[in-house]
Amino acid sequence: MKTMNVYAFADEASGSIDKQIVAMKRNGLQGLEIRNVDGTNVSDITLEKAKEVHEKMEAAGLKVWSIGSPIGKIGIGDDFEAHLEKFKHTLEVAKVLECNNIRLFSFFMPGKEEPEKYHDEVIRRLKAMVEAAKDSGIDLCHENEKDIYGDVAKRCLEIHKEVPELKGIFDPANFIQCGQDTLEAWELLHPYIKYLHIKDAKESGMVVPAGAGIGNLQEIVNKFRAQGGENVTIEPHLTVFEGLRDLEAKDRELQVAEYKYPDSDTAFDVACNALKALL
Repeated sequence: MKTMNVYAFADEASGSIDKQIVAMKRNGLQGLEIRNVDGTNVSDITLEKAKEVHEKMEAAGLKVWSIGSPIGKIGIGDDFEAHLEKFKHTLEVAKVLECNNIRLFSFFMPGKEEPEKYHDEVIRRLKAMVEAAKDSGIDLCHENEKDIYGDVAKRCLEIHKEVPELKGIFDPANFIQCGQDTLEAWELLHPYIKYLHIKDAKESGMVVPAGAGIGNLQEIVNKFRAQGGENVTIEPHLTVFEGLRDLEAKDRELQVAEYKYPDSDTAFDVACNALKALL
């Protein structure tokens, strides 16, 4: 099989881009799925800051693989036009970073209503973002995330069939937290998957190192590689890191591992070593 390109959400090692670079180099990674930079979410950084980050990454021999954006992590009833403008800025950030992928979501659903009620509006919004990114050379990649429209495999499949321009990101832990069997999800979605998020969880939903949960990480990684997949992003979630609470819906409890680490760097290294063991 081909050698895998391994990237990471290195903001889980440190909020500082300089220390993120150190953590990636220490673990022999190829680059970054960029999310938080020196205390600011990537979708909010200036183009000048993006240029600074690009120069630092290039000097370190690393690349920005994907923009780990918060796009689509708003309620389905929230102002989409303002959010679309934020997305357009994120596209410009991606261009400066010479990054060809933007991770996005399919909007938080009201807790007591059936998601299918919002199907048409979800598709409309996703198509609007696809149109905005047209001819940019940037792939928009939908991630399954708990409590959004595309949280379980059947609705992810709807999205990919109705918005075929969208690529898929497969996150096993997020599926577990939605009660979705990961192998069943893989069978439905594998033709659409561009890359994996390496994140595992126990039946309780608690995130654990890859291979220590019920996410079938070894089998899914093997299947992904067998179909020609080459790129994965490590998303540790093994300790509460700066910025995580701001990324989650306000009414949800964080589910991170009961494993205890002395610092974020140690937790990051544990996650990297767990993937290496799988590979």
